[in-house]
Amino acid sequence: MVYRNKTVHVVQGEHHVSDDPEVVITTVLGSCVAACIYDPVCRIGGMNHFLLPLAKQDKSDIRYAAAAIETLVNSLLRNGARRERLEAKLFGGARMIPSLPDIGRQNAEAAKRILQDDGIRIVSGDLCGAEARRIRFWPTSGRVQMQLLGDEAPPPVETPRRPATGDIELF
Repeated sequence: MVYRNKTVHVVQGEHHVSDDPEVVITTVLGSCVAACIYDPVCRIGGMNHFLLPLAKQDKSDIRYAAAAIETLVNSLLRNGARRERLEAKLFGGARMIPSLPDIGRQNAEAAKRILQDDGIRIVSGDLCGAEARRIRFWPTSGRVQMQLLGDEAPPPVETPRRPATGDIELF
């Protein structure tokens, strides 16, 4: 595969932006959410990975939704993207432990609200549910592969129980 030496793994509280067509940005999500945002005209994109919906004190902490999305969008704009062309795909937000509060759903709702308030169109994604996900994102094309993980996840060759929308390839 072309990307064997150009895979960038984004962990909690990080983001990465690239305009290199050989780069693949990856992450693994449970209740966390990743926004894959790209500009299809100048062919640049990036992914973040945040843990919590609302910052109680430090509103610049990119472990939280608003700061993570703002940081990613600002990085894209600094590198030539135009806000009016940005498209987003959202993933994650699973309810990993049923007996605890549904932080995954809160993360998903926060991400959708922030992008809507910023005027960034959400074109597809896969949010909530009970399974973790592995995400691969090609930032110059906006292409995404998603694999559900865990006991409840179907084998990669089957169609997922929850239909994903838009340009998402399941593996």
